[in-house]
Amino acid sequence: MSKKKCKVTLPVAMVVSAICYIYYATIFVFIDRWFGLFSSPGLMNAAVFTAIATICTFTYAIAIVRDPGRVPSSFTPDIEDSHNSIQEVKRKSGDLRYCQKCSHYKPPRAHHCRVCKRCVLRMDHHCIWINNCVGHTNYKAFFVFVLYAVIACIHSGVLLLGSIVSDTVKDEQQNEGSSRTVYVVSCLLIFPLTIALGVLLGWHIYLTLRNKTTIEYYEGVRAMWLAEKGGEVYIHPYDLGAFDNLTSVLGPNVLRWICPTSGHIGSGLRFPTAYDKLTEPSSE
Repeated sequence: MSKKKCKVTLPVAMVVSAICYIYYATIFVFIDRWFGLFSSPGLMNAAVFTAIATICTFTYAIAIVRDPGRVPSSFTPDIEDSHNSIQEVKRKSGDLRYCQKCSHYKPPRAHHCRVCKRCVLRMDHHCIWINNCVGHTNYKAFFVFVLYAVIACIHSGVLLLGSIVSDTVKDEQQNEGSSRTVYVVSCLLIFPLTIALGVLLGWHIYLTLRNKTTIEYYEGVRAMWLAEKGGEVYIHPYDLGAFDNLTSVLGPNVLRWICPTSGHIGSGLRFPTAYDKLTEPSSE
């Protein structure tokens, strides 16, 4: 799997700083003040949160360094390929999609990123928080990162609330100074972040269940409107059914859905479609 050149930008530095701060506050403030860091509940929560934070950081790094998918310069659509039931074309002219900036044809689901200045396979969107496109080869890593980030934020938020409640029964003098500042900053960071990441996770679960990218969703809204206007019904061509959609994006092994593996994704130059079953010869 190819890697891209990494450049630390301000948004990436902000994410890394947030991860470090939340980890420090959760382990050395929330857990310590609620349970006591070296008590049995304290050690258990610290171990669980450390494991989640480690996986979260690892998947974040993969989403950053893994190339999202580069279109081969020699790629040319094979319109006579009997195994390829559809070809994506331009809306107005009906010609095969060709990128004038990259000087090559676009495979299905590929789009040109103005930030990366190249075409990306199965492009979902360009994400400033990873300084990279989310595309064919790093989409699962991005998805799994958001999943673990939500879990970590929920865990930290529960420990934060428990620590605050626990401190209310203690001497007021213990709540003054730096610990009170940590509580205020943490509330302003963790709870909005949990909501934002939860919405993002829900959005990508919705897209995954329908085997769509963010770009395809908005293109589908327009296509649906045009189809209804013409008295037709629009069907997303890559929607294979909920379970098949999940396996095509996350992999056939359910136990590895929460791991940032990508051995199942293929070349990214062709994808199964709902029309493939219609063109398969009957077994009878």
